Amino acid sequence: MVDTKTPGDKTLSVPTKTLTLKPRVETGTVRQSFSHGRTKQVVVEKRGKRRVGGEATEAPHAPEPAVAKAAPAKPAPLARPAAPPAPPRGGGVVLRTLTEDERSARASALADAKVRDMEERRLAEEEAKRRNSKEGIEQAEREAAEARRKAEEERHRQEEEAKRKAELEAKRRFGEAEAKTAAAAAKTAAVPPARAPGVAADATDEDEGPRQIRRGPGGAVRPAAAPKTTAKPAPQKQRGRLTLVTALNADDVRERSIASFRRRTQRLKGHASNEPKEKLVREVVIPEAINIQELANRMSERAVDVIRLLMKQGAMHKITDVIDADTAQLIAEELGHTVKRVAASDVEEGLFDIVDDSTDTEPRSPVVTVMGHVDHGKTSLLDALRHANVVSGEAGGITQHIGAYQVTSPESGKKITFIDTPGHAAFTAMRARGAKVTDIVVLVVAADDGVMPQTVEAINHAKAAKVPMIVAINKIDKPDAKPERVRTELLQHEVQVESLGGEVVDVEVSAKNKTNLDKLLEMIALQAELLDLKTNAARPAEGTVIEAKLDRGRGPVATVLVQRGTLRVGDIIVAGAEMGRVRALINDQGDTVEEAGPSVPVEVLGFNGPPEAGDRLAVVENEARARQITSYRAHQKRENAAASISGMRGSLEQMMSQLKTSGRKDFPLIIKADVQGSLEAILGSLEKLGTDEVAARILHAGVGGISESDVTLAEGFNAAIIGFSVRANKEAAAAAKRNGIEIRYYNIIYDLVDDVKKAMSGLLAPTLRETMLGNAQILEVFNISKVGKVAGCRVTDGTVERGANVRLIRDNVVVHEGKLSTLKRFKDEVKEVQSGQECGMAFENYGDMRVGDVIECYRVETIQRSL
Repeated sequence: MVDTKTPGDKTLSVPTKTLTLKPRVETGTVRQSFSHGRTKQVVVEKRGKRRVGGEATEAPHAPEPAVAKAAPAKPAPLARPAAPPAPPRGGGVVLRTLTEDERSARASALADAKVRDMEERRLAEEEAKRRNSKEGIEQAEREAAEARRKAEEERHRQEEEAKRKAELEAKRRFGEAEAKTAAAAAKTAAVPPARAPGVAADATDEDEGPRQIRRGPGGAVRPAAAPKTTAKPAPQKQRGRLTLVTALNADDVRERSIASFRRRTQRLKGHASNEPKEKLVREVVIPEAINIQELANRMSERAVDVIRLLMKQGAMHKITDVIDADTAQLIAEELGHTVKRVAASDVEEGLFDIVDDSTDTEPRSPVVTVMGHVDHGKTSLLDALRHANVVSGEAGGITQHIGAYQVTSPESGKKITFIDTPGHAAFTAMRARGAKVTDIVVLVVAADDGVMPQTVEAINHAKAAKVPMIVAINKIDKPDAKPERVRTELLQHEVQVESLGGEVVDVEVSAKNKTNLDKLLEMIALQAELLDLKTNAARPAEGTVIEAKLDRGRGPVATVLVQRGTLRVGDIIVAGAEMGRVRALINDQGDTVEEAGPSVPVEVLGFNGPPEAGDRLAVVENEARARQITSYRAHQKRENAAASISGMRGSLEQMMSQLKTSGRKDFPLIIKADVQGSLEAILGSLEKLGTDEVAARILHAGVGGISESDVTLAEGFNAAIIGFSVRANKEAAAAAKRNGIEIRYYNIIYDLVDDVKKAMSGLLAPTLRETMLGNAQILEVFNISKVGKVAGCRVTDGTVERGANVRLIRDNVVVHEGKLSTLKRFKDEVKEVQSGQECGMAFENYGDMRVGDVIECYRVETIQRSL
């Protein structure tokens, strides 16, 4: 404790810390390891903690040198310690003076610390020098290794270059046999020569390494083998895939791999050899049309060789040109390949008319087509057989749709399928379709009307289809009925009935009174029994589309007659360019059925679009096959339409030239019908109306109601819209009224054809007809002022009228044609002059008249033409 005394006589005790000579810093060395195998010694210092007032604090590092500097250089002389002064009375802080021993101990401690600091600094400098020297040695070693590697690479490149030049020179001069010998010689020459004996080797030679010279017995100098070097070899070149990481981390230049060098050598050997390659014979599949590039690829030949063969045949082609199958086959066979011809139509193979080897057959119902002239009672006869009233629903009392029905025979109980066809002249295609799908034709002839044009046409259809015929002489209940007359008229068309010694069955019936209907059914059943109609009902269905329409509520609906197999709900079907899955089957009575067997007519729902009437229907195994078939047929349909349009229209220049030369006018029309059959009949009738001067131009024809798109199309071409048994929807009717487009509705084909015929007749140029009035002869020519020349004439024949057309004839040659401007009798203007009278005449804008000329007077009449 140190006692101090203050002026207030108060004594304070201050604790003091005893000085120690123990150093507060402990030092040591630690060896630290780095990458690439380098190590380093590091000096580590461990500092103690100063304890002040019982608490440990970090000993400051900086003040030590300062204390050492502040200490005197020489210690003070030792003195006896003085007696501590007595504490003052009043108290206070008492300061104790250091003794001589304490001062000397503190000074010696400071001196030792200074010496120790200087020793540590010296050791650190020596360690830094040693470390720098080691790094310099390592750097020199790396530079030497890099230099050796570059020299080795340069020597290897020179050897390869010399070897390649020697090979090429040897091949050029001596051929392949001497090339190997020259290459070996070049390789030997490329190796640097060995040093002569006795010549000292450079110890620092980078290529050879340090060498020693040994002397043998007698003082002979012999080269000593080079000792093994202790230096690490250059790092091996990394082979493998070149990536971004390997490219950035690579220390040396990337070279060609050994495999690449071997491939190059083999390639050079292959080019140098003249051995012919083995010919590859392939089976080349050739479609109907193929381009040259594709043909060359399929043959594994060069396209240049194919073009060269075509040039030899006198045809110049490019690699992208398309050639036909025959030319492609000739080229492939010329090059030694085999050919397999295919066609796009192969997708339809196996779709129809497959031979059924199954013996599981059963009888089927006969298909009977009723044909004849219009209004001879075909539909009435069917109504009497079916106990129905179909004829009352037909517009105009005539059949304009084709229908299919089934009737059960009252005697045998077997079903008979009847197909009703229209009798109007426009429905020729419908009658032809009915004759194709039938087994028996019933020819209906009215007893009071006899054989008519459509009767003759029905006979021709039946003969073309090679089916048996039964003649039903209808309307025998009428007073003027003459069945014998019908039989006699049929003889003119090679139809001989049984009553006249022929083979054709004839039955006299009356649909109105239902007379002899059972006999007609009996004759049909007998004829069917003779035909022995059988089929296999277990096979996939085939049939024919009798009629097709677009129903607004049910979508596309097709009336199909199943001919072979059984059609079921869920089957995938194809008809023409349309496909679908059967959603529902509806029979002729309007009932929904699950399946339809042979000779059963049904309405099929589920098509993607309405098929064409007359298309054949077939069931396929999956949708992929159905899509292939429909896509091919749609493509063929587009090509045919494009060919017909291009042939009909041609380019714009051709159209303009045809318009100038022929002057043909088009009558644009848009036609919408309820079913395909009626649309087909309308188009056929309108096509027949066309002449060289005017023709109907059908912009669009389809099945279904009239829509807004039809009105828009009609507006663009200023066309008329015709709806047959269909109507326009509300929006289309409003758009037509707003744009002034005329929509005509018809239910009878007679009225439609007649109205279009009248409208097309209005486009015909009128006919100009000349009517001769009379002749006059010029007797004198007078020159009158303000009028000009006036001819004094005498009318020799007929009459001459003012304002009529005249011709001036001189020496039997027409000199002038014009109009008569003045006709005077004496001084008065007259309307006409009779024969034998004299008059004065003047022409419009013409005055070269001479005595003796003849004036011919005539009138031109305009006559409107009609189709």
